[in-house]
Amino acid sequence: MATDLEKAQLMSVLARSKGNWGEKYDRTEHFKRFQNLKDIVKDLAKIRWILIYKKPQFTGLSLNTQFKSEIINFIENQMPHLRGILK
Repeated sequence: MATDLEKAQLMSVLARSKGNWGEKYDRTEHFKRFQNLKDIVKDLAKIRWILIYKKPQFTGLSLNTQFKSEIINFIENQMPHLRGILK
């Protein structure tokens, strides 16, 4: 079971490191440090906050721009030290 903090941490990495919103995505193997990665991705995909790109060689993850304000608010509530940093 993935916690809200783990979800916020994954989304913050996607948002901050490379600005992975919409068509810009990052490979799942770059997130191996998350122990519950499959659960996190499944939960976030269910509410459409994360987009999954299935490619022949890899699977990519991106944040859904339709829910940008909700995602940023969620991350800032779970990780207050990031307040005002995400755009």
